[in-house]
Amino acid sequence: MAQAVEEWYKQMPIITRSYLTAAIVTTTIGCSLEIISPYNLYLNPNLVIKHYQFWRLVTNFLYFRNMDLDFLFHMFFLARYCKLLEENSFRGRTADFFYMLLFGATVLTGIVLIGGMIPYVSVSFAKIIFLSNSLTFMMVYVWSKQNPFIHMSFLGLFTFTASYLPWVLLGFSVLVGASAWVDLLGMIAGHAYYFLEDVYPRMTGRRPLKTPSFIRSLFADDPVVVARPANVRFAPLLEEEAQQN
Repeated sequence: MAQAVEEWYKQMPIITRSYLTAAIVTTTIGCSLEIISPYNLYLNPNLVIKHYQFWRLVTNFLYFRNMDLDFLFHMFFLARYCKLLEENSFRGRTADFFYMLLFGATVLTGIVLIGGMIPYVSVSFAKIIFLSNSLTFMMVYVWSKQNPFIHMSFLGLFTFTASYLPWVLLGFSVLVGASAWVDLLGMIAGHAYYFLEDVYPRMTGRRPLKTPSFIRSLFADDPVVVARPANVRFAPLLEEEAQQN
């Protein structure tokens, strides 16, 4: 069992493995054993700006609060959908995947900071001090947009296509008593990335989220080359298949 877990962990791509490790170390080891206090990790604009505690801009994405059912689900989402994105949609593009996470973290932080200055809603945004769940939910949303027709099942109760996955999980979060705001922020950040990276370039031919060269220099991505073997003959289509195509 231990060897299987070790192999599963080693086979994770670098960004997923690093993020999952940092989250588990921070939440289950650091805070649960009281080595680190959550009060030193949460997002506080005043402490960031006035006391230069810039690490809070990062650490608030690493803490997943109490080890309850909601924590286990978000750990599963992180391990599964972060891995799926990095291995498939961003295969051979580690720098682009890192930039996606950086974009999402920036958008989420900006929403909370701006929302905290708007009357009537500032109180609600002031309660959002950890954005780890939101960033995880952003990955789920992006994956669902890139794989909308995959059939899924929720706890064996009902089936649906992946395009509805964020809404199903949002409903589950409400049922278990979690804040809907947290997941909605992740959906907003995920849709912003999906629009700017996938929709807008098809409309205009411009790609506003092109990964900066200094970020690309941090990762040594191997190009993914699909080679077609020489002298390969393909069987003719069946009559039924030919008519369909």
